[in-house]
Amino acid sequence: MTGVQPWTATEFGVTLVMWIVMMVAMMVPTAAPMTLLYAAVARKAAARHNPLTPTVVFVTGYIAMWSIFGLVATVAQYVFDRAALLSPMMVSRSPVFGAALLIGAGIYQLTPLKNACLRNCRAPAHFMSRYWRTGNLGALHMGLRLGAYCVGCCWILMGLLFFGGAMNLLWTAAIAIFVLLEKTIPFGDMGARFAGVAMILVGASSLALLVGA
Repeated sequence: MTGVQPWTATEFGVTLVMWIVMMVAMMVPTAAPMTLLYAAVARKAAARHNPLTPTVVFVTGYIAMWSIFGLVATVAQYVFDRAALLSPMMVSRSPVFGAALLIGAGIYQLTPLKNACLRNCRAPAHFMSRYWRTGNLGALHMGLRLGAYCVGCCWILMGLLFFGGAMNLLWTAAIAIFVLLEKTIPFGDMGARFAGVAMILVGASSLALLVGA
């Protein structure tokens, strides 16, 4: 199918489901600090006979945002597939395309937008105090907002799935672990910038080798 013929509606639907499931599996665990904080606030409110919207509504908003990203990723995969840039395992067939993905990801890691989104993802208490909303719609809105910050923080890292292969479990796990660490460990924001520089250097070195070959 790769780069030969258009997808059928069934193939598009299966690919979309695959991306959504993959995004949920990779990204929901990285939102655990925020989810646990919301659940703790909900428990305290329930103990005071002032129940809040269940945590599942908050998580649903987060998942919805990543599901939208899954749709975008599916369309991107279709475009790359038609351009014959991907193998059947969704690995970059083009060294130039792969290097461009690395350089693009590295540059984005250094941008103010990346830093702003990551800062919100790394500060559960600040996020909750700033964006707290009551009611079902409020909880859903908070989940959507958190998902938006998370997508803004990590979308280009998800794009690297086209570099190492979205069907490569080790590569997928490595990206998920990296995202979790930059969101949770001390100095994770600094680590994200160092990783960005490393991506740029590796990508640029690959391009230099291609030019010199």
